Amino acid sequence: MGQIRNIIVHYKTHPVYNLKFGMVCFSSLLFSASYNMLIPELPAYLSSLGGSQYIGLIIALFTFTAGMCRPFSGRITDTVGRVPVMIFGALVCVLCGVLYPMLHSVFGLLFLRLLHGFSTGFKPTATSAYVADITPQRSWGEAIGMQSLFYSTGMAVGPAFGSYIKMYYSFDTLFYLSSVCAFLSMLIIVNMKETLEPKRKFSWSLLKISRRDIIAVEVFPAAILTFLCYISYGIILTLIPDWTTHLDIQNKGMFFIVFTVSSLLVRFIAGKASDKYGRTSLIFIGLIVLAIAVVVIGVASSFIVFVVGGVLYGIGMGVLSPSLNAWTIDMSKREARGKAMATMYIALEAGIGIGALLSGWYYQNSIIRISQTFLLSSVVVLIGLVYLFLFLRRKQ
Repeated sequence: MGQIRNIIVHYKTHPVYNLKFGMVCFSSLLFSASYNMLIPELPAYLSSLGGSQYIGLIIALFTFTAGMCRPFSGRITDTVGRVPVMIFGALVCVLCGVLYPMLHSVFGLLFLRLLHGFSTGFKPTATSAYVADITPQRSWGEAIGMQSLFYSTGMAVGPAFGSYIKMYYSFDTLFYLSSVCAFLSMLIIVNMKETLEPKRKFSWSLLKISRRDIIAVEVFPAAILTFLCYISYGIILTLIPDWTTHLDIQNKGMFFIVFTVSSLLVRFIAGKASDKYGRTSLIFIGLIVLAIAVVVIGVASSFIVFVVGGVLYGIGMGVLSPSLNAWTIDMSKREARGKAMATMYIALEAGIGIGALLSGWYYQNSIIRISQTFLLSSVVVLIGLVYLFLFLRRKQ
């Protein structure tokens, strides 16, 4: 009994792996799964409503709202608290999951995508700040890598599960299950202890922001690289469902399973490696792998090549995500950590949104253009590589 008691005490007091951290991670998994399970099937759902020409807006509208509300979520995270902001983000997902089956029109769906974006505009910003608060600085890379591992697990499980539900049940069932996952995500964190001290009560005046409240200039290098990396992800979210169908792969969530599983295998290692060897070294490696990955995906003509591309993409993003997040926190000010994370997420959402919008506009149901789009996205990643090289030279 004494040995078991010692193990429990060690678990509760561990600088990273304790109950509080575990709750945040599981909440992230369910939250991520709740909105990602819709992604593979939304293009077909929009087409069934007569809106196939608006496919690029499915992701673009979502990320537009998420990006626009980041300055507000960052400020509220730094003043009112981390936990209320996480709860609000999850609550938006709960409500949207219930509303999707009620609005049977192209306009209704696009409006909900706009509204749904508030969820990721709030919860991930506060979650990253909360993880940094409860973790020693020397372990930020490891902790953020593990938390993002759970988030990415939701990104894999969600689309695969969503496609399965649609295949054997219905769109309405899919939407309601999305709402249930978001509710469970909220339930886990609703009674968690707040880490922000001192904190203020919410007031509408907090929504009045100036230019200084929008962007944390000190984290600009990480934000620029985040933007350039996530353009490719916007393209993937928009075009992979049709690319999967073209390659005669039945489950549209297959790619998300492949790339996320490979991502999971490297995120934890990458986070610890960035703590030991430096953020920029890992980011440099991640950019190279990512550039190769999108080329492989673009030239895929068989299931095997498609899977190889997905594996490489997962490795690239698995190295980049925790390293960029930890680098952002490294460069941030303690009293403005929410704003710093909001800045990084604005860049992330902008990259996804632009990638989705431009690829959807260019695609126009022409399969050959999917391949061309992925090849062009590799050039964007290489621009990021050049930027990092020049930044490091200037720092010397």
